[in-house]
Amino acid sequence: MTSASDHRRAILLMIAAPTLWSIAGVVTRHLSPELQANGRFEITFWRSLFAAVFVGGYLALVRRDFAGALKRAGAAGLLSGGMWATMFVCFMLALTLTSTANTLIVLAVAPLVTALLAWALLQTPIPPRTWIAIFVAMAGIGWMFAGSLRIESPASVLGMLVAFGAPVASAINFVILKKRGQSVDLIPAVFLGGVISAVLMLPLAWPFIARPADIGLLALLGFFQLGLPCTLLVVAARHLTATELSLLALLEVVLGPLWAWLGAGEAPGANTLAGGAFVIAALLFNELAGRAARGRQPA
Repeated sequence: MTSASDHRRAILLMIAAPTLWSIAGVVTRHLSPELQANGRFEITFWRSLFAAVFVGGYLALVRRDFAGALKRAGAAGLLSGGMWATMFVCFMLALTLTSTANTLIVLAVAPLVTALLAWALLQTPIPPRTWIAIFVAMAGIGWMFAGSLRIESPASVLGMLVAFGAPVASAINFVILKKRGQSVDLIPAVFLGGVISAVLMLPLAWPFIARPADIGLLALLGFFQLGLPCTLLVVAARHLTATELSLLALLEVVLGPLWAWLGAGEAPGANTLAGGAFVIAALLFNELAGRAARGRQPA
């Protein structure tokens, strides 16, 4: 059973992870204009490759057990790695077909999909407070981006369908992490996800157009925006429910516009601020109500 201190540490990790994820937008603003316009596949390739290098380096140099860790991860690690790769790829492919707002609105369903899957496969009871938090958070993200929602062509619809692969894959991944993550170290799955994603993107990314400065920024993204936070999530998953993980991951959507404001001068609108406040309120409500419920349980 998870102790209160373990739960608090896991919450902190799951605040750190989406905070790091959320820097993607502001960092990519500083890539060369040509790469931003025509290099989404290449951006995904380099980001995934550097994420794999980061996690592989951690397993080899810190753990000193690269091959053993991969072997012990087994089938669960390979399946989880496939889900990581699906998330990495679907997000970027969706952005090539539809708008960022359309993509983020689709991603908002992730907690709902996760809750339903965890209830069906893990028999995890979902308390009323969590259902309330899920729907309030979804409404908040809808409020943030509804003014920018545009379905202008069949490609836009296809992009939203592709984007839906990301929350489905994340829900499956969270269930895998909860079902097998207590007995199997699934950090190697992040490495596998990066490798699979990079291999899939390589034919689409060629010929490369990134400049040396772009490669440096993409290494920053791969190491600290993808590899590190995904590893933190795997560790946090040992002490949080699948639905908690998915809800807290929504902080990425809320914090992204903040970094774009601070780092690129893109001031958020009133709807973005109001909707983001709704999302944060939903997450705080779920965690504080959950803490109160755990405090009432007998030791």
